[in-house]
Amino acid sequence: MALQINIQETSKMYTYKQIGNKYIISINTSEEIVNALNLFCEERKIKSGSITGLGAINEVTLRFFHPETKTFVDKTFREQMEISNLTGNISTMNGKPYLHVHITVGTVDYSSYAGHLLSAVLNGVGEFVVEDFEESIERTYNPALGLNCYDFNK
Repeated sequence: MALQINIQETSKMYTYKQIGNKYIISINTSEEIVNALNLFCEERKIKSGSITGLGAINEVTLRFFHPETKTFVDKTFREQMEISNLTGNISTMNGKPYLHVHITVGTVDYSSYAGHLLSAVLNGVGEFVVEDFEESIERTYNPALGLNCYDFNK
C-alpha cells in the first residue's frame, strides 16, 4: 500500500511534507516555534498527536511549575542556542489545539537550559515532526493539581 505524500505551503511561517499520518515541518528562521506549530495544528485540524524537533534559536522562554504552590515561574534566555531535544504532545482544550511541549537547549559554552516551552524564536533551521493520532483528546483544568490535564471522559 502506497503512502500519500503531499508537499504543501499554506503559511508563510512554514512548509511541510505529509507522509501518511506524519508531517515533516520546516519552520522559517525568525519565526516563533509554538505559534507556528499551533497554526499548523489549526490548519490541519490535528486534535491529538506528538511533536519532536530540533533546530537553532536565539531566544527561549521556559516555564517551571512548583507543585507545592501551584505557581509557575517563567524565564527568558537570549543568546544563540541549539535545540538538542524538543518533545511534546497535542490535544485540545475548549475546542482549540493545546500543545504541551518541553525543550532542552545547549549554549555556546555547552551548558543547557530545559523546561516547559512557552516560546522560542528560530535563528537558523527549525525541523519538526508531528504525528497525527487522528482522534480527539481533550484537556480540562484540574484544580487539585493546578494543571490542565487529559480528560478521557470527554
